Amino acid sequence: MANTLTNVIPQLLAQGVATLRENSVMPRLVNSNYSALGAQRGSTIDIPIPTAASVTAVTAANVPPVNPNTDIVPDTVAITLNNWNESDFTLTDSEIRQVLNGTIPMSAAEAIKALANQIDSDLMSLYKTIPYYCGTPGVTPFSASTTEATQARKILNNNAVPLTDRRFVMNPETEANALDLRAFQDMSFSGDASAIIDGKVNRKLGFDFFMDQNAPTHTNGTQNGAYTVNGVAALGAKTLTLQVGAGTALIGDIFTIAGDTQPYVVTANCAGGAVPILFSPGLKIATAGGEAITFVGAASGVFDHDLAFHRDAFAFVSRPLADEDGLGNIIESVIDPVSGIALRLEVSREHKRTRYSFDILYGFATVRQEMAVRIFGA
Repeated sequence: MANTLTNVIPQLLAQGVATLRENSVMPRLVNSNYSALGAQRGSTIDIPIPTAASVTAVTAANVPPVNPNTDIVPDTVAITLNNWNESDFTLTDSEIRQVLNGTIPMSAAEAIKALANQIDSDLMSLYKTIPYYCGTPGVTPFSASTTEATQARKILNNNAVPLTDRRFVMNPETEANALDLRAFQDMSFSGDASAIIDGKVNRKLGFDFFMDQNAPTHTNGTQNGAYTVNGVAALGAKTLTLQVGAGTALIGDIFTIAGDTQPYVVTANCAGGAVPILFSPGLKIATAGGEAITFVGAASGVFDHDLAFHRDAFAFVSRPLADEDGLGNIIESVIDPVSGIALRLEVSREHKRTRYSFDILYGFATVRQEMAVRIFGA
């Protein structure tokens, strides 16, 4: 038995990584270039954010000038490795032989797919941190044209987002509409025939396109009253007191303020009425009081969301769990260089059977919200 396990564990890990990579969309698209050191649950990783520099005119002098960039301290976003998920399975003797022959059994494949779907859903949930948007709530993107992609591109361009490493992740309904458009399927637009032959959406309009069944759906708060701002709020403030308004505003709801073109996203559930509302980013224009607040989408509306983003908008960190006493169990880990996911396999003997368990420790966060755009759908 020991010799069999010695042979089967590396095979399971290798096949597991291949299956995980195939079923994980988002981890391959976001920034995951971080050190793969052993870690405990709750460890934090600081992700640096570059700070904008300024330019000064050169004036010859006998002493060096004060450079405004000298004392710039980069901001950081702390990612906590607080997501520790596992999926277990058992193998029969015949299934172990399948592993040794290079085939991953269905039970092991389903365990991996469950982990992949969880990671994908977690990363897609970061849409709730993004205030920038395009599309029409209640209308599936690409219903008639590529407008949603070009509008998302315009927003990223206005936010000075680099032109490289831009992705567009869409749900199956959006992809189906895209594949019906000539701009997506015609070889003269795509550069090859795979769009129409294999249903592949190739790079175009400045994006790499991907379909993800885990693309999220957002439900707006009830927001059934006329919200207005109560009093003065300074430039950069991330909270406002509401003067009037009823219903609720939920995390992820987007609103605008009269006289300010910047969209804002709610960062904490708000009960409505004369209460504070928390949001991000900080105010781009100070308020004087009485400005109307308008929410995007109907009250209690349920809308699909696609995402267009640069890879540096989001960060994903996965690390192998620190070595522990296995108490007789066999524990091995491997790191996928493509997705950055650290996959661990633990084999334990239970009552008259052998239990296999894949587990993953990871964290994720929005690093630069100006580098992503939400695309409303139906």
